[in-house]
Amino acid sequence: MRFPTILAAGLLATSSAFAQDKPVLTVMTYDSFVSEWGPGPAVEAAFEETCACDLRFVAAGDGAALLARVKLEGERSEADVVLGLDTNLTAEAETTGLFAPHGLSVPALDMPVTWEDDTFLPYDWGFFAFVHDKEMANVPTSFRDLAESDVRVVIQDPRSSTPGLGLLMWVKAAYGDEAASIWEGLADNIVTVTPGWSEAYGLFLEGEADMVLSYTTSPAYHLIAEEDDTKAAAAFEEGHYLQVEVAGKLAATDQPDLAEDFLAFMLTEAFQSAIPTTNWMYPAVTPEAGLPQGFETLLEPETALLLAPEDAREARDPALDEWLTALSR
Repeated sequence: MRFPTILAAGLLATSSAFAQDKPVLTVMTYDSFVSEWGPGPAVEAAFEETCACDLRFVAAGDGAALLARVKLEGERSEADVVLGLDTNLTAEAETTGLFAPHGLSVPALDMPVTWEDDTFLPYDWGFFAFVHDKEMANVPTSFRDLAESDVRVVIQDPRSSTPGLGLLMWVKAAYGDEAASIWEGLADNIVTVTPGWSEAYGLFLEGEADMVLSYTTSPAYHLIAEEDDTKAAAAFEEGHYLQVEVAGKLAATDQPDLAEDFLAFMLTEAFQSAIPTTNWMYPAVTPEAGLPQGFETLLEPETALLLAPEDAREARDPALDEWLTALSR
């Protein structure tokens, strides 16, 4: 009578051994990507259907924190792919020597910029914006307008957050040498600075601020997921700064082919179709079904601002100094 038990135990052992034999691909990314409402779960399931592998995500804070962790771990990193940097960080990432060329033929992309990077591949994009309740009176229409108002805003730390860094680049791209004076004017509008996007947006939803640094696409979440039409992105006269989020393969990976397979998969329908209603950004390749209903209501900036990766790298430290000086007064 013990035979069925022994057989079951044998099958369990075989199954366990089979699972352990699967190659593991580790993707380091930001916290919200791997949350239960983010793209991570859907991407993991879809990729594992094609790769005969075990895809594992490692969360490392917000976007800008990813590069700091990669630099700290160096060639000892267990990650094979880093997903969640943007073009404000790619030039600095290149100088580390820790990333390898992707080696892929890039398909046609649906983005406002032409892509020519041999190391990093884009997976989504969007415009930074200040989000507010539609019932808000006298919504600022520029950084100067915001600085002259008593509107309370919450932003993210540019040292740990890609939106926070994007805001620095936005002000720098719009105002150049006048950026320091803009920050002096904005300092008393800032309620607090959070490590990442999730914390900042949460404070805004709790009523701790009138506006939050986010994206023109953020109102789509409320409209589509919550059937809530009460949020909007403020249109700024200077234009809006473009963020392109990217992924790259680490040179020290012990799964180079699998890492390359993941990067290629990233630009397929299975991955890209998950982006609009999980990461709430524009996909790098528009899905066959198009964008979800509701995206047509979003703010479309008349002017797109973007510093080239090398220019963003050069501007980062001076812009950070201007920001820190203004907020410390």
